[in-house]
Amino acid sequence: MPSGLLVPSALRTPEPPPASMLDDLDVDIQTDGPTDGAVIDPATGAAMIEMDDGGVIIDFSPDAATDKKSRFNDNLAEKIEQAELDRISAELLLGIQEDDRSRTDWLETRAKGIRLLGLKVEDPKSSVDSSVALEGMSTVRHPLLLEAVLRFQANARGELLPASGPVKVDDKIEATGQSDDLAEKLEEGLNYYLTTVASEYYPDTDRLLFYVGFGGCGFKKVYNCPIRQRPVSESVDAKDLIVSDAATDMRNSRRVTHQIMMKPSTLRRMQLVGAYRDVALGTANPTMLNAVDQEIANTQGIDPTSAIREDDRDYTIYECYCELNIKGYEDKKNGTSTGLALPYRVVIDKDSTRILEIRRNWREDDDAKLGKVIFVKYPFVPGLGFYDIGLVHILGNTTNALTAAWREMLDAGMFANFPGFLYSKLAGRQNTNEFRVPPGGGAPIDTNGMPIGQAVMALPYKDIGPAFAQLVDNIAQTGQRVGGTAEIQIGEGRQDAPVGTTLALIEQATKIMDAVHKRLHAAQAEEFQMLKECFRENPDSFTRAVKGKLEWRPEEFAAALEDASLVPQADPNTPSHMHRLMKAMALKQLQGASPELYNKRAVDQRILRMIGMDDAETLMVPAGAPQPPNPEILKGMAELQLKAKAQQADAANDQQLTQLKGAEVAAKVQESKARTEMEAHDLAVKQAMQLRESEDQHADRMSRERIAAMGVVSDIINHPTEQGVASSAAAKFGATPAE
Repeated sequence: MPSGLLVPSALRTPEPPPASMLDDLDVDIQTDGPTDGAVIDPATGAAMIEMDDGGVIIDFSPDAATDKKSRFNDNLAEKIEQAELDRISAELLLGIQEDDRSRTDWLETRAKGIRLLGLKVEDPKSSVDSSVALEGMSTVRHPLLLEAVLRFQANARGELLPASGPVKVDDKIEATGQSDDLAEKLEEGLNYYLTTVASEYYPDTDRLLFYVGFGGCGFKKVYNCPIRQRPVSESVDAKDLIVSDAATDMRNSRRVTHQIMMKPSTLRRMQLVGAYRDVALGTANPTMLNAVDQEIANTQGIDPTSAIREDDRDYTIYECYCELNIKGYEDKKNGTSTGLALPYRVVIDKDSTRILEIRRNWREDDDAKLGKVIFVKYPFVPGLGFYDIGLVHILGNTTNALTAAWREMLDAGMFANFPGFLYSKLAGRQNTNEFRVPPGGGAPIDTNGMPIGQAVMALPYKDIGPAFAQLVDNIAQTGQRVGGTAEIQIGEGRQDAPVGTTLALIEQATKIMDAVHKRLHAAQAEEFQMLKECFRENPDSFTRAVKGKLEWRPEEFAAALEDASLVPQADPNTPSHMHRLMKAMALKQLQGASPELYNKRAVDQRILRMIGMDDAETLMVPAGAPQPPNPEILKGMAELQLKAKAQQADAANDQQLTQLKGAEVAAKVQESKARTEMEAHDLAVKQAMQLRESEDQHADRMSRERIAAMGVVSDIINHPTEQGVASSAAAKFGATPAE
């Protein structure tokens, strides 16, 4: 200690008073740093530390280097002896290695799940060997797992990452009912920060949600980045977060290690800004990939084992959050070491085993010295251990079964078109044993005198039966139902299904995804609280980044953070947009049923915001403008007008009917009169004809009588005898003479 003085035991100052008496003296006790347990003289500021050999070290300027806060946040790796650093490095690397070994089976399951996604395009197998006979020719994979993961990612992104920003200030309305302008400004500023300044937040969170649905959990790391000089919330793949399989919770884990593949330039930047100790690390060794990294590289078509230049290799950095009892920085109470291991953040280069950073990982004002947690776990379904259950665990076996069934179906069709065969040994002396006959072609074969039907026989392959196809469909439907991808049957096609029944069906079909959404909502709320703490530690990063109309003063921003409660913009009770629309319809129906209980303007504004209209206020008539007539009154007036018009139309129709009936009666009377006149005319004509006919008959008879009379006269003249006259008259008139 340069400013200290080692005093021999013979010349040492009197022993410091016991701890029980220090309360009565005007002295301070240093409680952290290299002078832990020292007695501080208030008059001179000197620190007195009693040694084990009876000597005393007096430090006349213990605070000369830095103030107390900077000393608390110092990189202790620059002050701890190298032997102690080597001990810490060896113990931590051994523990990290054991933690990584304990999750080998979990990594293998994750690697198999990546294969089940079917993201790698594979050609069908065509060679004739034992592997094809056992595995089949087809390489298709059933998309059940991939569909479930993609649907979950799309739905979760739509809810947790709205276009306007993910943050909402929960207490924007004051107790008086008025809007809190400062809270509104804070919400707008934070959303601007996460969507514009921290432009990596949305794509990074979107990628996180894919891994949450697939593997069961994802992690967010929230910290103040020393290079970007602002708070950062970045996703961490579960394969890169090494935790013992025996741990069940982030806070209760003995070690949490973040494995970082860091570029040499980034590592050097961290050293230049003072985050890491400036020590030479040498050249990084080639990376040893685990099962998950190998499968990811294989799926992407990348060869991770290809030789690269030594300067292009990334460093493997272990950032370990653990509890240590460091020599010289022990936890002490009343000047006596308690033996309590304290939380630290230790950064180690894996290849060189050099420690780059050791910093205290508790808040300076925390007397309990509890470790800070900078990782947030986004769970899918809480499982049996630290790593949660994902769709790969839920649908992995089902996807395997469906994949095998699909391949059997395709292979059966292939063998039906290109069957294998058995041939007689007598006919086996051919140039080849493979006969590929093209469509419409032929192939010669030597049967050695045997009938060709006896020399070659096709194998009796069986087609897929309906029972097998039904089984495959049942397996797929069960997997879709469990994985939350089943199509929701609403009302079974009925158009008049009640709203309550529809909501019940939707809720029942989305029960699992609803629970997952609530877990993600809670995790995002925890993430925003960590961001809030980071902004409290570094408020200048926000005021520097947010400019323009959202410009902030540091004291204004600090006051807003103290008063506001940050929560996600997403509704924990609304897992999808469909649920939101149904709630909006229900709210409007309630307002219409009881208009005296609801503020219609507020209801419409709420509904517009629910369906995604952020500028709802601009769509409405201003509050001070004349209000339009009541729609109910207008509706009643319109109904009265319609009724009046209907009555007028009915009267006109009645009048028209009456006129039509009168015209019909007049026409009938006229027709009857005309018919009567015609009948009278016809009768007169008939009578005239009868009269004329009678007259003609009379005239004819008179004419005949005259002619007959003239004949009698002639006969009398010609035959004077009486007999002759009578005979002649009788002959003329057709009678006998006696008559």
